[in-house]
Amino acid sequence: MEDIYKADTCRYDSGMQYRRCGRSGVMLPALSLGFWHNFGGVDPFQRSREITHCAFDHGVTHFDLANNYGPPYGSAEETFGRLMKNDFKPYRDELFISTKAGYDMWPGPYGNWGSRKYLMASLDQSLKRMNLDYVDLFYSHRYDPETPLEETLQAMVDIVKRGKALYLGISRWPLEATRFAIDYLAARDTPLLIYQGRLNMLDREPLDQGIIELCDKSGVGFISFSPLAQGLLTDRYLHGIPSDSRMAKGRSLKEAVLTPQLAAQLHQWNEEAAAAGMTLSQKALRWILDTQGVTSVLIGASSTRQLLTNLEAVTTP
Repeated sequence: MEDIYKADTCRYDSGMQYRRCGRSGVMLPALSLGFWHNFGGVDPFQRSREITHCAFDHGVTHFDLANNYGPPYGSAEETFGRLMKNDFKPYRDELFISTKAGYDMWPGPYGNWGSRKYLMASLDQSLKRMNLDYVDLFYSHRYDPETPLEETLQAMVDIVKRGKALYLGISRWPLEATRFAIDYLAARDTPLLIYQGRLNMLDREPLDQGIIELCDKSGVGFISFSPLAQGLLTDRYLHGIPSDSRMAKGRSLKEAVLTPQLAAQLHQWNEEAAAAGMTLSQKALRWILDTQGVTSVLIGASSTRQLLTNLEAVTTP
């Protein structure tokens, strides 16, 4: 039988910073916990439980999910649903929970992309898996070049009107589609809350394409995912490729990425971080947090030790 979780009474005195999300009433923690990896059905539940407890106990109030996070698909939401039922139910109103739909989820023509049918069906399934009546934030997980933007966005408006989400977000939409979404949603009294994009010291696309500038000027928040470039911006690959690493297993990080030039750059950044009293990962997180227009950074964690190290990026001088 699992022990009863009681949140740390000092969780809001841990040094976590909270930032206003665009022109809204929402304050998000500078670092948020992402469920993209390490919370699926293939991962030990007790470890997931320890990580989420540790995060909340240190002031992390935002948990970020998606319908297809796992593996297998849906299992990260199921993990969260178990945590919600057994541990976090008394703290529901202190949490800001997001989920998404847009990528492949089930077979057939209605389990993908941005149609009204898919988005609404997916969110209904997500709410059941997560043991929630509503999510705080629902995202269109990717831009759909075939479905009319009006259909995708109106479905999202109606999701809010029906009380199944409080706020809306988009992830990795191109600049002009983002501009259209901002205007469309504002005209229907469901303003775009936040844009989620990949931003780190190795991938500055949202800066280069003007996404962050547009969001900042329009009163839309920005949240970064993959801030450590799937482990490249840590000490993990400073001395070669560990046999148990994501790169060695040929998963989402290929060996060809780690060129001699990149290795040299990582060593230089690591030396700069050490001189400033930080780890490379903390330097990478601070770089994003210091970028104008960034509201929060999504961090993953495979252990509480790793989580705590990254959380120090908020308070390291």
